[in-house]
Amino acid sequence: MVAALRVVLACVMLVLPLPMLAQDTGAPIQRLLQEHGDVIVKSSRKTIQPAIDALAASGLPEARDVLNRWREKEMWVNKDTGTFVFAEKAPEKQLLLFDVAGSAEIGLAEAKAYRQLKPNSGIRGLISAALVQFQLSDPSPAFRLAALNAIERDPDASHLSALRAVMDSETQPSLKVRIARLERLLTIQFDQDDSARIAAIEGFQGDLGVDLRAVLSPLVVTKIDAAETLPDGALVVEVGTDSLPTAAAYDMLVAKDLAAPHVTSDALRAALIENIDGTTVAGVQVATLNTDEARLKAYAELAREGTVPPVISNSDVLQTLEQFVFFQTFIGAPPAVALAAQAALLDIETKLALSQTADLALDALSLASIYFLAAIGLAITFGVMGVINMAHGEFIMMGAYTGYVVQLFVPDHTLSILLAIPLAFAVTFSAGVAMERLVIRWLYNRPLETLLATFGVSIALQQIAKNIFGTQARPLTSPDWLDGSWVINDVISISYIRIAIFVLALLFLALFLFVMNRTRLGLEVRAVTQNPRMAASMGINPDKINMLTFGFGSGIAGIAGVAIGLYAKVTSEMGTDYIVQSFMTVVVGGVGNIWGTLLGASMVGVLQKGIEWFNPSNTLAAQTYMILFIILFIQFRPRGIIALKGRAAEA
Repeated sequence: MVAALRVVLACVMLVLPLPMLAQDTGAPIQRLLQEHGDVIVKSSRKTIQPAIDALAASGLPEARDVLNRWREKEMWVNKDTGTFVFAEKAPEKQLLLFDVAGSAEIGLAEAKAYRQLKPNSGIRGLISAALVQFQLSDPSPAFRLAALNAIERDPDASHLSALRAVMDSETQPSLKVRIARLERLLTIQFDQDDSARIAAIEGFQGDLGVDLRAVLSPLVVTKIDAAETLPDGALVVEVGTDSLPTAAAYDMLVAKDLAAPHVTSDALRAALIENIDGTTVAGVQVATLNTDEARLKAYAELAREGTVPPVISNSDVLQTLEQFVFFQTFIGAPPAVALAAQAALLDIETKLALSQTADLALDALSLASIYFLAAIGLAITFGVMGVINMAHGEFIMMGAYTGYVVQLFVPDHTLSILLAIPLAFAVTFSAGVAMERLVIRWLYNRPLETLLATFGVSIALQQIAKNIFGTQARPLTSPDWLDGSWVINDVISISYIRIAIFVLALLFLALFLFVMNRTRLGLEVRAVTQNPRMAASMGINPDKINMLTFGFGSGIAGIAGVAIGLYAKVTSEMGTDYIVQSFMTVVVGGVGNIWGTLLGASMVGVLQKGIEWFNPSNTLAAQTYMILFIILFIQFRPRGIIALKGRAAEA
């Protein structure tokens, strides 16, 4: 008997509309929902905003959860009592209910007693906008950052008040700056006060941000209109210019019913057919209407009789246009705001052009430093010794692969680079000395044979590298502190690796000058370069000096390979990408002069980037034009910018 009573009691509880004893129906959040219950249940986008605003401004701890779950269609309302609950669908057409005040579980109820709130996309958007203020005031910086990212992706007028509410209370400096910037952007877009919008525009003085340009551009959209008198604040547009051709101006008047339309050929033919009287039209025989002139004459006669509208002549068009004034008006914003936006955009365009020029100059300087670093070793072997070393690019490749091998054994990228630089110098210095002893020493003063021999060596070195490392590009990873770029503004930026290569190029310039001007080796090299016989008579061994000089130039090429490998791909053929530019750099600058090499690298880098700027889609064409220019330059200055005196000059 007791068991039967329990079953009956359970069934009764299940069919009750709402387990009222377990729910706090007097909770503030429940009362607030029921105050706006009719509007919420109706779910009309036109009337729902006050209910959403009331929840967002209530300050109740449950408001955020209610808005969230309402947006996710997890809120239900009792059809009889109007009580709001959270619910999940359960088996046997039941719902598992939760209290909106605290989300405590209430129990099971029949689904048919409740109505699910299903806000459409428009209402969900309004709810999402209201939730932004909760995210912006969340204790977690990550949540606040996510809210700012969401606003940037899809800004809305409702976000403006939310941003202003948290501007002063934000504690994270980076987020505070972003909030202030977003607030100004949204003020320009959505604020109803023109003075506030103008102040926000002026607050972006010097800013080149793409987001700012995207906000300002719609404000300066204009349209051309016509009237008998010029409205206040409108700008006159001259008829007959590119902005308003005469035909377009007259068509505008026709569209506004301010002028008679032109008579088309089809309309003219139709009018003549309609007014045929026997065998004539306006007294003209139909049989003679076989030319445009005859048809126009017949139509003119009909127009004189008032049967058809007259043909509009050019003089009629000009006379009509003189009766009206054409002007340009802003349609994206009030005139004061639009003019402020227009001035800001003009300032941005000016600064943008200057920034693009500066960015192009930085790119050219960066490329020049790479070419200088690649060519400084060649300036020694070719410029000082007069040896045409076609394998110079392969010494660069050997240095890059040395850095790659070091990183295989030393995982610390900073330490590996520090070890790779002297090791690359040692490897390529040794290779250069071996090449000079085995090949070059027998070919001095025989440039053609030297070119062919070193070209054969370059092919052999490439094949050896392919056999050892394969044909795929190998990574030479830069240290973490070289990742990223130095960003000056939205236009000007340069990677830290390029800055490092530029600094390294300056260091090698200083090293070369020190070695050549402050050491015994440099003194002997200069002596052998200028007069080898006299140097030999003074006790200097020219053969040894040539060997050390060639090895020194090859060693510098190896170090350049480590630096270039951080920036470019490391392959067996990477040297071929720099050998032509290296020779051009040395020849243009002046054979055998380090300052000439520096000037030559600067000239080649600036020239290549300048040509690429004019033809950015075709880098190969830019290099071709550059080579043609260099050939033309050498015709007028065959010894380069700074000519060397001595052996190289005589050669």
